[in-house]
Amino acid sequence: MTLPGPPTPSSPRTPPPTPPGRDARARPAGPPHWKRTALLAGGALTAGFIALYGAALAARGTGELHIPAAGTTTALRALVFAALAVHLGESAGLRLAGPGPLPRAWALGASVTGAVASAGQIVVLAVVSGLDLATTYGTRDGRLLLVMANGFALAAACVAFRRPLWAPAPLALVIGAEALRAHPEPYTPEIGTALTVVHLIAASLWAGALLYALRTMWLRRGGREVLLRYARLAAWLYAALAVTGTCSALRRLPADVITASAYGRVLIAKLALVLVASAFAVAARRRLRRGGDTAAPARAELAVLAVVVVVSAALTVVPDPHWVSTRLGVR
Repeated sequence: MTLPGPPTPSSPRTPPPTPPGRDARARPAGPPHWKRTALLAGGALTAGFIALYGAALAARGTGELHIPAAGTTTALRALVFAALAVHLGESAGLRLAGPGPLPRAWALGASVTGAVASAGQIVVLAVVSGLDLATTYGTRDGRLLLVMANGFALAAACVAFRRPLWAPAPLALVIGAEALRAHPEPYTPEIGTALTVVHLIAASLWAGALLYALRTMWLRRGGREVLLRYARLAAWLYAALAVTGTCSALRRLPADVITASAYGRVLIAKLALVLVASAFAVAARRRLRRGGDTAAPARAELAVLAVVVVVSAALTVVPDPHWVSTRLGVR
């Protein structure tokens, strides 16, 4: 008969292996859940207020004509800009992410939202003009908005049928139509359109690619190399934005009505917000070089850029400032 030996100590449980491509470090700590919820709610309320009342408040005391349905139009155009940013940013982010798990695709939902927002502007245009939809489609703005709605729909179809690499082609139609529609100019319209095309692409990639980079970092519990690759792209995007934005402002805004026109006031607000976003971007890049936590300033940068999207939409709704300049000159 064999006597039982002393009990052997149980071996320590080995932790489960880290999934391939995942960073073994802990997920970057962010603000508590209730603080994130409060910040998101406050940001959404601020963006909604700017969209609905920003254009009207900016035009107060300028003597400019009232813009019908300015709040609704601003909100719909903000959705169009956001849809472009999310879809284009995701297309660029897939190339910046490198190996590893990728966040869930938002491109399909973004393009559907853009199509609905573009079609909604056609309805608003028909209501404020007192025209039926068939007649509205025949107007210049109606045709351009229809091109935008169809472009978004085609981009959504490309994603739905698993041809995402084809989506930039219909999105290029959206950008071109928006550049032609946003602020039609009687003088050298081709220059203004070209500046708007470059500006809109750079702005969409700045915000959209940053959103995708942050989502990728959150999923991988780190992934600083993603933000590093994004930072290299963002430097070129910022330069393009600075050049095209300055040229467009000099062409569109007479110096004598910078503060006396709604366009000038909204532009000043946009520039101030861009400077704030730039400061957060610089802080994130410094922390990136020093090996510190970059998530917090990058999230703040993205939050400010979201407000910039809404203010940019208001900028396309307010009247042409040259009318105010002409009126002051006559006086």
